[in-house]
Amino acid sequence: MGTESGKSGIGKGIGARLARREDDRFLRGRGRYVGDMKLPGMLEMAFLRSPLAHARIRRIDKPEDGAQHIYTVADLIGVKGMRADSGLPGFRGSVQPILAEGKVRHVGEPIAACLAETRALAEDLAELVEVDFEELPAVHDMTRACDADAPLLHEHWDRNAFLESAVDIGFEAAVKDAAAVVTRRYRTARQCMAPLEGRGVLAVWDRNLEMLTLHSATQMPHVVRTGLAECLGLDQGQVRIVAPDVGGGFGYKGILLAEEVCAGYLAMKLDRPIRWLEDRREHLTGNANCREHSYEITGYAAADGELLAVDCKAIVDSGAYSIYPFSACLEAAQVPSILPGPYQMRGFRCTTMAAATNKPPILPFRGVARTGVCFALELTLDGLARELGISQEEIRRRNLVRPDQMPFTNITNKYFDSGDYPEALRRAVEAIDIPAVRKRQAEAAGNTRIGLGFALFCEQGAHGTSVYHGWGIPMVPGFEQATARLTPDGGLELRVGVHSHGQGLETTLAQIAFDEIGVDPAKVKLVHGDTAYTPYSTGTWGSRCAVMAGGATGTACAALGERMRKIAAHLMQAKPEEVVLADGFARAGSSQISIEEVAATWYRKPQLLPDDVDPRGLEATEGYKTVRDTGTFSYACHAVVVSVDLSLGHIQLLDYVIVEDAGTMLNPMIVDGQVYGGTVQGIGTALFEEMPFDAAGQPLASTLADYHLPVAADIPPIRILHMETPSPISRFGQKGIGESGAIGPPAAIANAVNDALAPLGAAVNEIPLTPERVLRALAEAQPKMAAE
Repeated sequence: MGTESGKSGIGKGIGARLARREDDRFLRGRGRYVGDMKLPGMLEMAFLRSPLAHARIRRIDKPEDGAQHIYTVADLIGVKGMRADSGLPGFRGSVQPILAEGKVRHVGEPIAACLAETRALAEDLAELVEVDFEELPAVHDMTRACDADAPLLHEHWDRNAFLESAVDIGFEAAVKDAAAVVTRRYRTARQCMAPLEGRGVLAVWDRNLEMLTLHSATQMPHVVRTGLAECLGLDQGQVRIVAPDVGGGFGYKGILLAEEVCAGYLAMKLDRPIRWLEDRREHLTGNANCREHSYEITGYAAADGELLAVDCKAIVDSGAYSIYPFSACLEAAQVPSILPGPYQMRGFRCTTMAAATNKPPILPFRGVARTGVCFALELTLDGLARELGISQEEIRRRNLVRPDQMPFTNITNKYFDSGDYPEALRRAVEAIDIPAVRKRQAEAAGNTRIGLGFALFCEQGAHGTSVYHGWGIPMVPGFEQATARLTPDGGLELRVGVHSHGQGLETTLAQIAFDEIGVDPAKVKLVHGDTAYTPYSTGTWGSRCAVMAGGATGTACAALGERMRKIAAHLMQAKPEEVVLADGFARAGSSQISIEEVAATWYRKPQLLPDDVDPRGLEATEGYKTVRDTGTFSYACHAVVVSVDLSLGHIQLLDYVIVEDAGTMLNPMIVDGQVYGGTVQGIGTALFEEMPFDAAGQPLASTLADYHLPVAADIPPIRILHMETPSPISRFGQKGIGESGAIGPPAAIANAVNDALAPLGAAVNEIPLTPERVLRALAEAQPKMAAE
């Protein structure tokens, strides 16, 4: 296993670059999304949303004509708000109402749900609702959220912080011998996730079965069912969540939405299908955001470049509510545990705060805190390198965890299962060709400067019960289950609780099955995204599908294979241990029978079965956990060359190299796709994407004309070099890879820009690296250079 062609040698198993099976229907326009679904009697839902960031609601007036089609919180009888508390000490809890109750806490918060035959008519109805507000001062700056004069978002709190935490591991002793000390302040911008398809929901109530079916663009169907049932007061057996084709997730489609709860309630109340499709303005201004961090960080190094310690004060803008199921503290709580990255150090100190502000709630976006901490740490390392007069690559080489130390438990108790971090750096250095870059840098003329930057990081994926139980949030992953069922004609049906919305699971899980029992991937059907048919799962998040669902699929197929071998052995008059399942056949010595014949014997010719056949038949459900619950650690080194136009502040990416270790690659082509896609998102984080707010808490990028996304012309040719260090704790040696590409670009690109600007005494420490920020940094540097 883990070879280019799998067990069979014909290029269909683990390691094969098998074309994605799901792409055929998408390329032919045959995908089915919530927006494609229309049912008889269906009503469209639109929302009156708050135009203010912080205000008390004195009164809501419905128009006389149409009032019966308008619903406020007073009309949601028996509906509970969403609550996502954390068990971490000091966490301040709150309830997110389904429709605003007494107060609004961010622009875009839903106040009234309006129903009509079309979305346009529902929007017209929403415009007729009048709300009498008492506007309150808005908390718009996370660094000022806990000032004494800051108005409280939640009146039962004593300060605007969901959570504050601190860790100190040998810090004071470690910094005594420091030869270089560098302090920097960094900020990352608030972003929107911008999937091609927004959120959408279609709710249907079956009064005969007393069953609520919610078709939802979600990546976590089972978790949504739990939260929805709690809000509506239903047994979970009365709720079915169906996630059809989903146009991108990125974490945004993992949360329970107030709109989903509202649609479910109104479908039950009216006994009519209710649909809501998020438009782009709602996505940009009214629903969850991500990424907004602030860091004050100090790095301490010895004269030889050893990283002695890091001291950090981090603030995460968590917005107005604790979002279900991840809670408001997930990003802030992760910062101190993952900030050290792949490096060794003697001491570490970190304080964090999840600040509450009058902005939409924050959620874990692709990269989940790692993008920010990688940015902060990697820029600090470059600062230390300049202070010590050593190269960017050398300071990293001297401090990376070495392969002979693996498995390695780092200073924050992260268990690195395998890898060769220095080798990833070495390959990146070789591929980017530093001498050629430095020569080009020296020859740059006019207003153009050339820069080189690196970023290294490790990505903890597929982490499980112990980690999430420690955070005390409503979602704790356990065993991942899969069901493998041989159909009467010899095909294979796989049922998994995770959801595939771009990761290629319909292909990779079929490749695993092919390696285990020899069923051709073309004859494998993946059933997912429906709580009525799939085993419980916390869903698709945290780079866990390949490891957890892949492991569960392999385990279930192995159990099924044992039953298949017993039947085949009886038919061939052989011993079960002699039977090999491969390439669609069961073989023993010179004898062989097709898998179709094995299936037909169980289903249609039971008289031919052995007396001691397994009565559970040709269907197996098995659960899987990794050997250790701490997660797998993939890692990468990004190296980038940029040019900076000093007159315009424009940044161009000239060369981009990624050295990536995903462990055993189930399908290298799909791994490449995940890395490419994540890197493009990371480039957006680095250069373009920003959701700014003014002092009144008003969002300033309400359309894609204002919120800039990367386009094809912004993306350089990206060279991916693979390392393949199998993980010892996963079934096939695979590691999570879904988020990796999005982590490294901001740090690598910023380091390259600052390398280009260093001779001018300028540096940009805030992303995105817009032309305005580049020009501002140059302008601020001019007086300093003149003084020197």
